[in-house]
Amino acid sequence: MTMTISTINDPTIPLASEDAIPSGNSENAHLASKEVCLFLADYASTLLGSGATCIRIEKNINRMAEVFGKRVELTIMPRHVHLTVWNPKSDDRYTSTASVAPAPISFSLNTRLSELSWTVADSHLSLDEARERFLRIATSDKENPWQTLLLASLANAAFCGIFGGDLSAIVIVFVATALGFNLKQVLLKRHFDSRFVFFICAFVSSVVGAADFLFPAGNTPAVAIGTSVLYLVPGIPFLNSFNDLLYRHYICSVCRFIDAIVLTGCLSLGLCLGMRLMNVDMF
Repeated sequence: MTMTISTINDPTIPLASEDAIPSGNSENAHLASKEVCLFLADYASTLLGSGATCIRIEKNINRMAEVFGKRVELTIMPRHVHLTVWNPKSDDRYTSTASVAPAPISFSLNTRLSELSWTVADSHLSLDEARERFLRIATSDKENPWQTLLLASLANAAFCGIFGGDLSAIVIVFVATALGFNLKQVLLKRHFDSRFVFFICAFVSSVVGAADFLFPAGNTPAVAIGTSVLYLVPGIPFLNSFNDLLYRHYICSVCRFIDAIVLTGCLSLGLCLGMRLMNVDMF
């Protein structure tokens, strides 16, 4: 969308209606659009990389831009964020494009960055304060990998019990998840392609999950192998795709949906190969 802002020297003719101009505050009145744009672009790309929906990014960006006395035109793409910031009372305008760095989905980072936008709006933080808090949040969001590993393993084992698995199956699923999830953490940290990671982790977990077939200590081996890979199901990309579809972010919606389908296919391929290797026939 192309917008033209004209500077009118006649004081009797208003530049725009009072309701249409963001109020901001006196401390932020002097801010250049470039400063605000660079901050908001970094914020938006980080939020998108943490797994936020497009509508959340839009609301957070506009909420902070209003405090800084600016207007924003935001375009969200699957790998980039294009942002134009301008002052409605002058011809000061700046455009920036920020790339989204590949990173695992982080609910903690997502929540804390959203809280920052509300803090900026409610407390009318200055740009320097907002930038300082943003950098602190972005660099301190480090989850304990061992705690995450334990909780993920317990959660997947609980799913096995919910689906009717006996004690033997629950224990096997816990071990299969722990091994597969730890491998996922290591490979992603070393920047392996996520599709390969999903394939190899599903393969490893399904091989371990098939132990209940080879050494039948319980009565639910099929439940064990079926739930051993549930931790890999890309539920968040599927949900975000549907959310973006509702709010007409069609490009991001389709791309997220395709990514989720591809990851599901890699998961399925790894599961089938593991079952084939262990000579498990479920069909």
